[in-house]
Amino acid sequence: MALVDDQQLVRSGLAMLLNSQPDLTVVAEASNGRDAVASPAVRGADVVLMDIRMPQMDGISATRALIPQAQGDDGPASAGSGAGPAPGALHPAGSGGELPDATVGPRVVVLTTFDLDEYALEAIEAGASGFLLKDAPPEELLAAVRTVHRGDAVIAPSTTRRLLDHMAPTLRRDHAADQRWERESAAVDSLTPREREVLGLMARGDSNQEIAAGLFLSEATVKTHVGRVLAKLGARDRVQAVVTAYRTGIAQP
Repeated sequence: MALVDDQQLVRSGLAMLLNSQPDLTVVAEASNGRDAVASPAVRGADVVLMDIRMPQMDGISATRALIPQAQGDDGPASAGSGAGPAPGALHPAGSGGELPDATVGPRVVVLTTFDLDEYALEAIEAGASGFLLKDAPPEELLAAVRTVHRGDAVIAPSTTRRLLDHMAPTLRRDHAADQRWERESAAVDSLTPREREVLGLMARGDSNQEIAAGLFLSEATVKTHVGRVLAKLGARDRVQAVVTAYRTGIAQP
């Protein structure tokens, strides 16, 4: 994984924590977005922890550059390409989730604070897969990194869920008159009743296992439903699908 932050002490602390784990390895660091985008090692990482405010290129612009497919409307990224992790990357055993698609760049987790809500929302629009507060407990950071890597329940970290709840009125207001609103509404209307139910549980932060237990389905069936939801919504991952759920009113704070 890679660390992008203009504060050396922050990067050093995160690197010490992450490298202490047997399944996590920091393969690259950068002090600004421009250097991150130019770094093959950052581009090749499975997960990037990205600060928002940095000199030369901020985290939002860097996220857009690292995940170019997030800008387009030509269709969804694959929910799981089956591509293996790069050397020195994460290797979680038995994750049971959708693996990242190496063809659309790393998964980005934004490091933020609640007084930067508007920037965090822009990062999600740019393709980020979740949020972490800079003062998050170490166990929450580690769990979020592993969760985002496997693509399963990326909305689960409490920071992301609380932030989306807080931003829900803005999400609906900012996009009510947007052309994208019509596309998103049409996409949501194309979901079957079961798929809408699954999307609602995804927005609540439930994992595939929790959805399966709640709906009395197998995890394999839930994965199929999740994949269809992502495809119909044109979402790169679960967090983007959940943002659509908030915009269109399927999910409520």
